[in-house]
Amino acid sequence: MALALQGSIDLPATLVFSGLTNILTGAWYGLPLPVQPMKAIAAIAISQNFSQQETMAAGLTMGGVVFILSATGMLSWLNKIVPVPVVKGIQVGAGLALVISAGGGMIKPLHWISPVWDNRVTALVAFAFLITAATLPKVPYALIVFTIGTVISAIVLAHATYERRPAGFWHPSVSAPDGDAWRAGAIDAAIPQLPLTTLNSILAVVSLAGSLFPTFPATPSTTSVGFSVAMANLIGCWFGAMPVCHGSGGLAGQYRFGARSGASIIILGTVKILLGLLVGDAIIPLLQRFPKSLLGVMVLAAGVELAKVGQSVSESTDLWERAEADHNNGRPASETKNQAEKESQQRWMTMLITVAGCLAFKNDFVGFAAGMVWHWRLRVPEVVARARLGSVRLEQDQESSNLLDRGSE
Repeated sequence: MALALQGSIDLPATLVFSGLTNILTGAWYGLPLPVQPMKAIAAIAISQNFSQQETMAAGLTMGGVVFILSATGMLSWLNKIVPVPVVKGIQVGAGLALVISAGGGMIKPLHWISPVWDNRVTALVAFAFLITAATLPKVPYALIVFTIGTVISAIVLAHATYERRPAGFWHPSVSAPDGDAWRAGAIDAAIPQLPLTTLNSILAVVSLAGSLFPTFPATPSTTSVGFSVAMANLIGCWFGAMPVCHGSGGLAGQYRFGARSGASIIILGTVKILLGLLVGDAIIPLLQRFPKSLLGVMVLAAGVELAKVGQSVSESTDLWERAEADHNNGRPASETKNQAEKESQQRWMTMLITVAGCLAFKNDFVGFAAGMVWHWRLRVPEVVARARLGSVRLEQDQESSNLLDRGSE
């Protein structure tokens, strides 16, 4: 809404092309993979008052880079070398960031009892309803709260004085960013967005999809999701649409409020296309008046759902496989158990270091770098110890070979 108001994006184009991406994603993957704005680009575009061309250039740059990473197989390579605790740390960091944003940016600024339709008491009631709905999975919490919020915003809008925006059928237009727009969009916005997209919007969302849908026949691959992000931006941004991606926070929110298949985002995409084609900018005043108390509680719930993935960071199957292998090799059970516990603690600390970096600097790349450094700091002594053990065994084998040679002589 902020970007549309300041002219940084074309709202009808954003609704239409993100809606198309919703429909194609839901039909292709069969999962409720979200289509959401690129957060770093959005934040920079708002703070620096980007023109529409500068935002377009940022999205097109991101689409091109992600396409190259996907086509060359580097996304699959990243998926192999980035340890699970670091990926989960980014997810937990994103979840806690959502919680902080909900509390500090949406609920805390509210007054206790005024205005009547949007205050802290309303937030407490919505939170109490959330807790109740958690024990009743069939209650469509999000749908009920969203409907109530929309009705409230419509009533408030009916009694408000505001600049009316004309509604009508969308007329798309294509334009190309100029040289200055490419410089600002690529350097100022796309570069900060790149680690966030590759880590949270591709690697983390693939990991989360596997965790939330373990029995699903085919979890999306990193390369496939990368191509999806790339094509959405390489097409939509030419029309002024907001740069979009898939994200683990959005997937957690979809799952938390009942989405279990691609049908949910196909319905969402259909609604967005209709709004973009027939309503367009006229919907902004309605959305601006949606109660922050209700929206804040929903964002808080989505953040908690995302952060929950961290509880399984030390339960990876390779720990048990390694313990079984050690048992078969004759290592004492106590030594095997101690090694598994040590590995579990190291994974937990690696995840916490990653979360700390993400939250302290509000930058996923800093959290990623901190987690990787911590991970390899723990691995270096093990690598050195294994190298020494291998050297000792090599010397022992050589001595045994020499003895056998002497005996045969």
